[in-house]
Amino acid sequence: MSRIPEPTPTPNGPAYEGRLLDHPDEEVVDQGAPFDIRTLISRRGVLGLAGIGVGAVVLAACAPAVSSSTTATTGTGGDSATTGTSSGEIPDETAGPYPGDGSNGPDVLEESGIVRQDIRTSIDGSATAEGVPLTFEFQVLDMANGDKPFEGVAVYAWHCTAQGEYSMYSEGLEDITYLRGVQVADADGKVSFTSIYPGCYSGRWPHIHFEVYPDVGSIDDSANAIATSQMAMPASSSTEVYRESAYDGSAQNLAQVTLASDNVFGDDSGASQLATVTGDVSSGYTATLVVRVDTTTTPTAGSAPSGGGGAGGGAGGTPPAH
Repeated sequence: MSRIPEPTPTPNGPAYEGRLLDHPDEEVVDQGAPFDIRTLISRRGVLGLAGIGVGAVVLAACAPAVSSSTTATTGTGGDSATTGTSSGEIPDETAGPYPGDGSNGPDVLEESGIVRQDIRTSIDGSATAEGVPLTFEFQVLDMANGDKPFEGVAVYAWHCTAQGEYSMYSEGLEDITYLRGVQVADADGKVSFTSIYPGCYSGRWPHIHFEVYPDVGSIDDSANAIATSQMAMPASSSTEVYRESAYDGSAQNLAQVTLASDNVFGDDSGASQLATVTGDVSSGYTATLVVRVDTTTTPTAGSAPSGGGGAGGGAGGTPPAH
Protein backbone atom coordinates (compact mmCIF):
# COMPACT_ATOMS: atom_id res chain seq x y z
CA MET A 1 0.00 0.00 0.00
CA SER A 2 1.33 3.44 -0.88
CA ARG A 3 2.24 5.66 2.03
CA ILE A 4 0.03 8.71 2.46
CA PRO A 5 2.32 11.71 1.91
CA GLU A 6 2.85 14.10 4.80
CA PRO A 7 2.74 17.89 4.33
CA THR A 8 5.69 20.02 5.33
CA PRO A 9 5.09 22.85 7.84
CA THR A 10 6.02 26.31 6.53
CA PRO A 11 5.52 29.85 7.90
CA ASN A 12 2.63 30.23 5.46
CA GLY A 13 0.98 26.91 6.32
CA PRO A 14 1.39 23.23 5.40
CA ALA A 15 2.87 22.52 1.96
CA TYR A 16 3.53 19.47 -0.24
CA GLU A 17 6.53 19.51 -2.60
CA GLY A 18 6.75 23.29 -2.16
CA ARG A 19 3.07 24.03 -2.86
CA LEU A 20 0.81 25.36 -0.10
CA LEU A 21 -2.20 23.12 0.49
CA ASP A 22 -5.49 24.55 -0.77
CA HIS A 23 -7.24 22.94 2.23
CA PRO A 24 -4.76 22.97 5.15
CA ASP A 25 -7.03 20.91 7.42
CA GLU A 26 -7.26 18.03 4.95
CA GLU A 27 -4.71 15.36 3.98
CA VAL A 28 -2.59 15.83 0.86
CA VAL A 29 -4.68 13.29 -1.05
CA ASP A 30 -7.86 15.24 -0.31
CA GLN A 31 -6.78 18.63 -1.69
CA GLY A 32 -8.93 18.39 -4.82
CA ALA A 33 -8.37 18.46 -8.57
CA PRO A 34 -6.67 21.89 -8.89
CA PHE A 35 -3.95 20.85 -6.41
CA ASP A 36 -3.57 17.45 -8.09
CA ILE A 37 -3.13 19.09 -11.49
CA ARG A 38 -0.40 21.38 -10.19
CA THR A 39 1.31 18.36 -8.65
CA LEU A 40 1.02 16.40 -11.90
CA ILE A 41 2.83 19.06 -13.90
CA SER A 42 5.47 19.64 -11.22
CA ARG A 43 9.00 18.29 -11.36
CA ARG A 44 8.19 15.20 -9.30
CA GLY A 45 4.66 14.49 -10.53
CA VAL A 46 1.69 13.19 -8.64
CA LEU A 47 2.07 9.47 -9.28
CA GLY A 48 3.17 8.80 -5.72
CA LEU A 49 -0.01 10.18 -4.16
CA ALA A 50 -1.89 7.46 -2.38
CA GLY A 51 -5.37 6.73 -3.64
CA ILE A 52 -5.14 8.87 -6.79
CA GLY A 53 -5.01 6.93 -10.03
CA VAL A 54 -3.28 8.17 -13.12
CA GLY A 55 -6.52 8.07 -15.05
CA ALA A 56 -8.32 10.19 -12.48
CA VAL A 57 -5.59 12.81 -12.55
CA VAL A 58 -5.57 12.93 -16.35
CA LEU A 59 -9.34 13.38 -16.39
CA ALA A 60 -9.00 16.18 -13.86
CA ALA A 61 -6.33 17.83 -15.99
CA CYS A 62 -8.74 17.86 -18.92
CA ALA A 63 -11.45 19.66 -16.96
CA PRO A 64 -12.10 23.29 -17.99
CA ALA A 65 -10.27 25.93 -16.00
CA VAL A 66 -11.97 28.80 -14.23
CA SER A 67 -10.37 31.29 -16.56
CA SER A 68 -8.92 30.84 -20.04
CA SER A 69 -5.20 31.43 -20.36
CA THR A 70 -3.86 34.31 -22.40
CA THR A 71 -0.17 34.75 -23.12
CA ALA A 72 1.35 38.22 -23.13
CA THR A 73 2.74 39.42 -26.44
CA THR A 74 4.41 42.65 -25.43
CA GLY A 75 7.87 43.80 -26.30
CA THR A 76 11.19 42.02 -26.41
CA GLY A 77 11.95 41.75 -22.74
CA GLY A 78 11.58 37.98 -22.82
CA ASP A 79 9.00 37.93 -20.05
CA SER A 80 5.46 36.75 -20.47
CA ALA A 81 2.77 35.79 -18.04
CA THR A 82 -0.37 33.70 -18.21
CA THR A 83 -3.68 34.59 -16.69
CA GLY A 84 -5.68 31.79 -15.18
CA THR A 85 -5.93 30.10 -11.82
CA SER A 86 -2.69 30.75 -9.98
CA SER A 87 -1.16 28.20 -7.65
CA GLY A 88 -2.21 29.79 -4.38
CA GLU A 89 -3.74 32.73 -2.60
CA ILE A 90 -2.56 36.14 -3.81
CA PRO A 91 0.31 37.11 -1.47
CA ASP A 92 -0.46 39.67 1.18
CA GLU A 93 1.69 42.74 0.58
CA THR A 94 2.16 46.13 2.15
CA ALA A 95 -0.23 48.88 1.20
CA GLY A 96 2.83 51.12 1.20
CA PRO A 97 3.16 54.61 2.63
CA TYR A 98 0.66 56.19 0.22
CA PRO A 99 -2.55 54.10 0.44
CA GLY A 100 -5.04 56.95 0.71
CA ASP A 101 -7.38 54.60 2.56
CA GLY A 102 -7.28 56.36 5.91
CA SER A 103 -4.65 54.06 7.39
CA ASN A 104 -1.86 56.57 6.78
CA GLY A 105 -3.33 60.04 6.64
CA PRO A 106 -5.75 60.99 3.83
CA ASP A 107 -8.79 58.85 3.01
CA VAL A 108 -10.10 58.92 -0.55
CA LEU A 109 -12.50 56.06 0.18
CA GLU A 110 -14.79 58.38 2.09
CA GLU A 111 -15.22 60.69 -0.89
CA SER A 112 -18.33 60.62 -3.05
CA GLY A 113 -17.40 59.51 -6.54
CA ILE A 114 -14.58 57.14 -5.60
CA VAL A 115 -16.51 54.23 -7.16
CA ARG A 116 -15.47 54.79 -10.78
CA GLN A 117 -13.92 52.97 -13.71
CA ASP A 118 -11.85 55.79 -15.19
CA ILE A 119 -9.26 56.95 -12.66
CA ARG A 120 -7.20 59.21 -14.92
CA THR A 121 -8.74 62.36 -13.46
CA SER A 122 -9.26 63.67 -9.97
CA ILE A 123 -12.70 62.93 -8.60
CA ASP A 124 -13.61 66.60 -8.93
CA GLY A 125 -12.21 66.77 -12.47
CA SER A 126 -9.61 69.37 -11.52
CA ALA A 127 -6.57 67.46 -12.81
CA THR A 128 -5.70 64.69 -15.25
CA ALA A 129 -2.75 62.29 -15.07
CA GLU A 130 -0.69 62.15 -18.26
CA GLY A 131 0.89 58.99 -19.58
CA VAL A 132 0.53 55.98 -21.87
CA PRO A 133 -3.06 54.60 -21.68
CA LEU A 134 -3.54 51.45 -19.62
CA THR A 135 -6.63 49.39 -18.88
CA PHE A 136 -6.07 46.93 -16.06
CA GLU A 137 -8.40 44.16 -14.96
CA PHE A 138 -8.51 41.88 -11.96
CA GLN A 139 -10.51 38.66 -11.80
CA VAL A 140 -11.13 37.86 -8.14
CA LEU A 141 -11.75 34.21 -7.25
CA ASP A 142 -13.19 32.90 -3.98
CA MET A 143 -10.91 30.06 -2.83
CA ALA A 144 -13.19 29.14 0.07
CA ASN A 145 -15.93 28.33 -2.47
CA GLY A 146 -13.98 26.34 -5.00
CA ASP A 147 -12.48 29.31 -6.86
CA LYS A 148 -15.85 30.64 -7.91
CA PRO A 149 -15.85 34.20 -9.26
CA PHE A 150 -16.07 36.50 -6.24
CA GLU A 151 -19.06 38.54 -7.37
CA GLY A 152 -19.81 41.67 -5.37
CA VAL A 153 -16.42 42.27 -3.76
CA ALA A 154 -15.10 45.82 -4.03
CA VAL A 155 -11.55 46.41 -5.29
CA TYR A 156 -9.73 49.64 -4.48
CA ALA A 157 -6.75 50.22 -6.79
CA TRP A 158 -4.11 52.95 -6.82
CA HIS A 159 -0.69 53.60 -8.33
CA CYS A 160 1.90 56.28 -8.99
CA THR A 161 2.08 58.76 -11.86
CA ALA A 162 4.40 58.58 -14.85
CA GLN A 163 6.90 60.49 -12.71
CA GLY A 164 6.64 58.19 -9.70
CA GLU A 165 4.46 60.48 -7.62
CA TYR A 166 1.37 59.58 -5.59
CA SER A 167 -1.73 61.72 -5.48
CA MET A 168 -2.80 62.94 -2.03
CA TYR A 169 0.82 62.66 -0.74
CA SER A 170 3.44 64.03 -3.11
CA GLU A 171 4.31 67.72 -3.02
CA GLY A 172 1.79 69.69 -5.06
CA LEU A 173 -0.58 66.72 -5.32
CA GLU A 174 -2.02 66.81 -1.82
CA ASP A 175 -5.44 67.90 -3.11
CA ILE A 176 -5.37 65.64 -6.20
CA THR A 177 -7.15 62.28 -6.22
CA TYR A 178 -6.33 60.79 -9.62
CA LEU A 179 -5.06 57.24 -10.13
CA ARG A 180 -7.30 55.98 -7.33
CA GLY A 181 -10.66 54.29 -7.64
CA VAL A 182 -13.02 51.50 -6.61
CA GLN A 183 -14.91 48.99 -8.73
CA VAL A 184 -17.36 46.22 -7.76
CA ALA A 185 -16.77 42.74 -9.21
CA ASP A 186 -19.32 41.48 -11.74
CA ALA A 187 -20.71 37.94 -12.08
CA ASP A 188 -17.34 36.81 -13.45
CA GLY A 189 -15.48 38.31 -10.49
CA LYS A 190 -13.96 40.97 -12.73
CA VAL A 191 -13.22 44.65 -12.20
CA SER A 192 -11.64 46.97 -14.74
CA PHE A 193 -9.97 50.37 -14.52
CA THR A 194 -8.98 52.88 -17.20
CA SER A 195 -5.73 54.56 -16.23
CA ILE A 196 -2.17 55.25 -17.35
CA TYR A 197 0.88 53.02 -17.19
CA PRO A 198 2.61 53.58 -13.83
CA GLY A 199 6.14 54.94 -13.74
CA CYS A 200 9.11 53.28 -12.05
CA TYR A 201 10.55 55.09 -9.06
CA SER A 202 13.81 54.43 -7.27
CA GLY A 203 13.98 51.17 -5.36
CA ARG A 204 10.75 49.56 -6.59
CA TRP A 205 9.64 47.45 -9.54
CA PRO A 206 6.70 49.06 -11.43
CA HIS A 207 3.47 48.02 -9.75
CA ILE A 208 -0.18 48.71 -8.97
CA HIS A 209 -1.57 48.46 -5.45
CA PHE A 210 -4.99 47.03 -4.64
CA GLU A 211 -7.19 46.10 -1.70
CA VAL A 212 -10.16 43.71 -1.85
CA TYR A 213 -13.16 44.39 0.38
CA PRO A 214 -16.17 42.12 1.05
CA ASP A 215 -18.49 44.68 -0.54
CA VAL A 216 -18.62 48.34 -1.43
CA GLY A 217 -20.28 49.18 1.87
CA SER A 218 -17.20 48.09 3.80
CA ILE A 219 -14.64 50.35 2.13
CA ASP A 220 -15.09 52.99 4.82
CA ASP A 221 -12.56 51.18 7.02
CA SER A 222 -9.29 49.81 5.64
CA ALA A 223 -9.31 47.17 8.38
CA ASN A 224 -12.19 45.51 6.51
CA ALA A 225 -9.96 44.55 3.58
CA ILE A 226 -9.84 40.78 3.03
CA ALA A 227 -6.75 41.03 0.83
CA THR A 228 -4.05 43.63 0.16
CA SER A 229 -1.55 43.02 -2.61
CA GLN A 230 0.28 44.44 -5.63
CA MET A 231 0.36 43.64 -9.33
CA ALA A 232 3.75 43.68 -11.07
CA MET A 233 4.13 45.05 -14.58
CA PRO A 234 6.26 43.05 -17.07
CA ALA A 235 9.73 44.22 -18.04
CA SER A 236 8.97 44.13 -21.77
CA SER A 237 6.04 46.55 -21.78
CA SER A 238 7.67 48.72 -19.10
CA THR A 239 10.82 49.08 -21.21
CA GLU A 240 8.75 50.23 -24.17
CA VAL A 241 6.71 52.71 -22.14
CA TYR A 242 9.72 54.20 -20.39
CA ARG A 243 11.18 55.37 -23.68
CA GLU A 244 8.46 58.06 -23.68
CA SER A 245 9.43 61.53 -22.46
CA ALA A 246 6.60 61.60 -19.91
CA TYR A 247 8.42 58.81 -18.05
CA ASP A 248 11.75 60.60 -17.70
CA GLY A 249 13.87 58.73 -15.14
CA SER A 250 11.83 55.51 -15.15
CA ALA A 251 14.14 53.67 -17.54
CA GLN A 252 17.14 54.33 -15.31
CA ASN A 253 15.22 53.26 -12.21
CA LEU A 254 14.02 50.07 -13.91
CA ALA A 255 17.59 49.17 -14.83
CA GLN A 256 18.55 49.21 -11.15
CA VAL A 257 15.94 46.72 -9.90
CA THR A 258 14.66 43.26 -10.82
CA LEU A 259 11.63 41.27 -9.75
CA ALA A 260 13.99 39.08 -7.74
CA SER A 261 15.61 42.02 -5.95
CA ASP A 262 12.41 44.01 -5.36
CA ASN A 263 11.53 44.24 -1.67
CA VAL A 264 7.91 43.19 -2.33
CA PHE A 265 8.03 40.75 -5.25
CA GLY A 266 11.46 39.33 -4.41
CA ASP A 267 10.20 36.34 -2.41
CA ASP A 268 9.20 34.50 -5.59
CA SER A 269 9.86 37.07 -8.34
CA GLY A 270 6.16 37.92 -8.39
CA ALA A 271 5.17 34.47 -9.66
CA SER A 272 1.45 34.97 -8.98
CA GLN A 273 1.46 38.77 -9.24
CA LEU A 274 2.95 39.37 -12.69
CA ALA A 275 0.33 40.83 -15.01
CA THR A 276 -0.35 39.62 -18.51
CA VAL A 277 0.04 42.70 -20.70
CA THR A 278 -0.91 43.17 -24.35
CA GLY A 279 -0.84 46.25 -26.58
CA ASP A 280 1.67 48.92 -27.53
CA VAL A 281 2.59 52.50 -26.77
CA SER A 282 0.56 54.02 -29.60
CA SER A 283 -2.72 52.21 -28.88
CA GLY A 284 -2.28 51.66 -25.16
CA TYR A 285 -1.96 48.54 -23.04
CA THR A 286 -4.26 46.08 -21.30
CA ALA A 287 -3.10 44.29 -18.14
CA THR A 288 -4.90 41.36 -16.51
CA LEU A 289 -4.34 39.38 -13.32
CA VAL A 290 -6.19 36.58 -11.55
CA VAL A 291 -6.50 37.28 -7.81
CA ARG A 292 -7.30 34.28 -5.62
CA VAL A 293 -8.59 35.34 -2.21
CA ASP A 294 -8.95 32.96 0.73
CA THR A 295 -11.40 34.31 3.31
CA THR A 296 -10.48 31.52 5.74
CA THR A 297 -7.05 33.06 6.32
CA THR A 298 -6.23 36.21 8.25
CA PRO A 299 -4.87 39.11 6.16
CA THR A 300 -1.27 39.86 7.14
CA ALA A 301 -0.38 42.94 5.07
CA GLY A 302 1.65 45.39 7.12
CA SER A 303 3.30 48.76 6.91
CA ALA A 304 5.58 49.96 4.14
CA PRO A 305 8.78 47.97 3.58
CA SER A 306 12.14 49.68 3.73
CA GLY A 307 13.58 51.13 0.54
CA GLY A 308 11.87 52.89 -2.32
CA GLY A 309 10.34 56.32 -2.09
CA GLY A 310 8.06 57.10 -4.95
CA ALA A 311 7.35 60.71 -4.23
CA GLY A 312 9.78 62.89 -6.09
CA GLY A 313 10.37 63.40 -9.81
CA GLY A 314 11.74 61.02 -12.39
CA ALA A 315 14.36 59.60 -10.04
CA GLY A 316 11.85 58.73 -7.36
CA GLY A 317 12.97 61.33 -4.83
CA THR A 318 12.24 61.16 -1.12
CA PRO A 319 8.84 60.44 0.42
CA PRO A 320 6.77 63.52 1.20
CA ALA A 321 6.24 64.59 4.78
CA HIS A 322 3.03 63.17 6.25
